[in-house]
Amino acid sequence: MKRPTIADIASRAGVSKVAVSYALNGQPGVSAATRARIIAIADEIGWRPNSAARALNGARANCVGLALSRPARILGVEPFFMELISGIEGVLADRSYALLLQVVAGHQQESEVYRHWWGESRIDGVFLVDLHYSDARVAELERLGMPVVVIGHPSESGSLSAIWSDDGQAVRETVDYLVALGHRRVARVAGLPELVHTAVRDQAFADACQGVAEHVTVHTDYTGEEGARATRRLLSSPDRPTAIVYDNDITAVAGLSVAQEMGVEVPRDLSIVAWDDSPLAQVVRPPLTALTRDIPAYGAHAAQRLLALIAGDSVPPYEDQAAALTPRGSTGPAHS
Repeated sequence: MKRPTIADIASRAGVSKVAVSYALNGQPGVSAATRARIIAIADEIGWRPNSAARALNGARANCVGLALSRPARILGVEPFFMELISGIEGVLADRSYALLLQVVAGHQQESEVYRHWWGESRIDGVFLVDLHYSDARVAELERLGMPVVVIGHPSESGSLSAIWSDDGQAVRETVDYLVALGHRRVARVAGLPELVHTAVRDQAFADACQGVAEHVTVHTDYTGEEGARATRRLLSSPDRPTAIVYDNDITAVAGLSVAQEMGVEVPRDLSIVAWDDSPLAQVVRPPLTALTRDIPAYGAHAAQRLLALIAGDSVPPYEDQAAALTPRGSTGPAHS
């Protein structure tokens, strides 16, 4: 079917295309009754502004972008990004904004995508996630001059506005809890080592365990396969840990399955903690102790700040609420 045009509206309303343009753009030159009739016809036939034409006129795209350098198969099973996007979408929908989402192979392609979107006036701003140290994307986005909200620690966000939470605080709370339960051999199955938030957690974990517990960190790619492999290695060691903290719920559930496969009883022989609570962490048996935060709210706060930047407001860095420990059946006193 042909896309509805201004000419179609003009024909049905019995007016000129100039009159339709005036009415739809809120300009003077038509009566209130004519304007109302034109707008009603436009709604009836499903007419929408042409984004290319709007761009030529300097109008906003009413769209923001998010490019994710993660395998699509991981995004399909990891609740974090789905919950983050749901929070972003909730705010955008209220303002009649759209989210343009694309999965890319790496940071270079991600920067190219942002350049194309911005150059073609397809977006008014973007979110930047999975921040790395000395991240080349930050310099590129600063050069482009577009509104950007970094969902990550401000220490590596340059001049871009950032929103983050204190991962170090959550790690310390978790280690203190496990030590209070008597655990003296604690492991962590972490995420990708090049990510800033992973490094923050690595350092906080080492510091919190210093002098109170033997500790080891194993890095993975957040998948269940890698989480299972790391857990098997840890539980097969002579001095196997009595507690393991996982950097996401997928690896934690995989770790629970491996423990059961190896005859290691949870929580009697092994305590498990998952970072970021989810329905998945709650439906397994035993349900997983988890670091809980309101991820949709985190996404909503990021979206609010990006829209404020687009409107021309000054948006300082914002520290959101840190994750808090929610004890469940997967943790208990150490017995070995």
